[in-house]
Amino acid sequence: MTRISFLHGAPERLQSAAQWLRQAWAERQAVLVYVPDAEQAARLDRMLWTQPALSFLPHCRADSPWAGETPILLTDRLDSPPHERCLLNLSNDLPPAFSRFEHVVEVVSTDDSDRLPARERFKFYRDRGYAIDNRDICGGME
Repeated sequence: MTRISFLHGAPERLQSAAQWLRQAWAERQAVLVYVPDAEQAARLDRMLWTQPALSFLPHCRADSPWAGETPILLTDRLDSPPHERCLLNLSNDLPPAFSRFEHVVEVVSTDDSDRLPARERFKFYRDRGYAIDNRDICGGME
């Protein structure tokens, strides 16, 4: 069964997602990032290239020719994912066909426009018996 992790209390959702992706990369974990909003995808892409300064997290779009060789993939569609290991959901909706993934990570900020839809997703997962890891990251990812 899919394992669900809620990382809540993030001061800023995309910044916290980028921090989590740095940790995942340090562990050589392959991650598919579901980010259907084009503006958010572009912001996250820039962050992964530049933050912290003089760093880079290997990433590309899931439809890139380099996707097979890249551990972090950004996508706005989940109809045919390149792998089914870990999904980072940066949508405010339940990700389509999330149950095919081994692990789903939800980063939730303190902003109501993010927090309230996340509560609904949490209830959905909980009511269906998914194992949920719930961690407060207001002080950072450590």
